[in-house]
Amino acid sequence: MKTVIEDMRTGLREEGIQQAGEIIKRGGLVAFPTETVYGLGANALDPEASRKIYAAKGRPSDNPLIVHIAEWEALDFIVQDIPEAARKLGEAFWPGPLTMIFARRETVPLATTGGLETVAVRMPDHPVALGLIRAGGGYIAAPSANTSGRPSPTRAQHVLEDMDGVIDMIIDGGEVGIGLESTIVDFTEDVPVILRPGYINQEMIQRVIGEVEMDQALIGEDSSVRPKAPGMKYRHYAPKAQLYIVEGNQEDVRRKIDELAEREERQGRKAGVIVTEESVPFYRHGILKVIGSRGDELSISRHLFGILREFDEMDVQVIYSEAFHTPHMGQAIMNRLLKAAGHQIIKT
Repeated sequence: MKTVIEDMRTGLREEGIQQAGEIIKRGGLVAFPTETVYGLGANALDPEASRKIYAAKGRPSDNPLIVHIAEWEALDFIVQDIPEAARKLGEAFWPGPLTMIFARRETVPLATTGGLETVAVRMPDHPVALGLIRAGGGYIAAPSANTSGRPSPTRAQHVLEDMDGVIDMIIDGGEVGIGLESTIVDFTEDVPVILRPGYINQEMIQRVIGEVEMDQALIGEDSSVRPKAPGMKYRHYAPKAQLYIVEGNQEDVRRKIDELAEREERQGRKAGVIVTEESVPFYRHGILKVIGSRGDELSISRHLFGILREFDEMDVQVIYSEAFHTPHMGQAIMNRLLKAAGHQIIKT
């Protein structure tokens, strides 16, 4: 299969969108940009098309796909009911980086929901994504457009690295704005539960609907606690090298990482170091990659997955990263970083 690259970095091209929509309608796969990461899209109401997503990614079959819609009215066809709290949250944050889970209607095949009687739905905030959803029939299932387990794609080039020759089309919309997947909130329980943190954090949600809980697997120290969201139990975002997160006082963290990188160099090993702009002058060892500034959390989230992929290309043997407990997105950033590191933490 030849993968077609459709360039929409300077804006939506209607002819290209219609071509991509036809691919979706006939059961094909199209990777497309959203404000979070690039998605790998197929017709969400076609079980065979959903199975193609799992095959292309090497994704476990019990890991549900998120159904992307472009209009509120589309919900009625795929969910049994919309709780008032979910309606309020959607009115506040859709289109946007928010996924909500509802009881599914039989119109959504189990091949799309990972065998569950629930369906995850989101309305992305990106003109290309919304145009493709409308052109493709209104319901597009789309996980991140990467090989399962690898860092999620934030540029079309990342998709090409993993999916060239495997999918029909990649729409290049340039670099994404957020760089981390959407927040997931489950509305099938008496009290809504956050199953995956993202740009829309717990405090923002509480301001709109009041009480909301965090999945205990996200906040607990006990690694035996299973996450409620099936996909969260799998290894994600992992680079080829061993990744360690170093936590503690900033001064101690910088000193420790520099010592560890120096030790690797003495042993003839290449060590990658993930740092912020503010920390660069404090390091003398290792291959430094600047992730962004602590004063600009989006710069950190936007560059995390790309930096992990860059280290893969450089064949480093080990990566050390500062921790990023920032005020707004710290929980989401650390969630992805911890999964990428296999929860390997060095405390100073």
